[in-house]
Amino acid sequence: MARTTDPVCRICRREGVKLYLKGSRCDSPKCAIERRNYAPGMHGLRRSKLSEYGIRLREKQKLKRFYGLLERQFRRYFELASRTTGNTGEQLLSLMERRLDNVVHRLGWAPSRAAARQLVAHGNVTLNGKFVNVPSLLLRPGDVIRVKNTPRALTLVRLFLQASPPPVPDYLQSLEGDVPEARLARNPMRDDVDPHLRDVIQEQLVIEFCSR
Repeated sequence: MARTTDPVCRICRREGVKLYLKGSRCDSPKCAIERRNYAPGMHGLRRSKLSEYGIRLREKQKLKRFYGLLERQFRRYFELASRTTGNTGEQLLSLMERRLDNVVHRLGWAPSRAAARQLVAHGNVTLNGKFVNVPSLLLRPGDVIRVKNTPRALTLVRLFLQASPPPVPDYLQSLEGDVPEARLARNPMRDDVDPHLRDVIQEQLVIEFCSR
């Protein structure tokens, strides 16, 4: 499973906004943005004015890092969005939201997308009753995901749900039962995007950067 191993707090500082990469820590006074709201490195305090290219690059990097993607993965999603009918920027965000690791996080089964990725990679989630361990799987309307019925997986997920469960977005439908389970009711739209990103991202600049 490809993943970035860079210190995640430096990523938030580089983009200048909270990307909520460390779960509840990002809401505490320990958040790196709260303590040192400038770019990392010895010249971080001397942040210069960005060019038009730089503005669009930072928007692309912000979106990519929020969902924990590598450059090759991001380009694949952009190509898929470009071939889909409708606004390319909104289609790109919809694809990101349909990733299995993102859905697990939005349901509150994991405190962050990195933790959700690990939960899926370790085989603790099933898709339509089948074993899966690929966090980047794209869900389709009607797909049902469920926590694997093992003591370890159930204890971990229930612990997160009891701590501070986030509001479940409208495109996901929680199913009743002894084991946490949910269905993708429809394809997500821009209004369904995580509020932490929705209010700070300008997807049109991302499309302009990738289309150049």
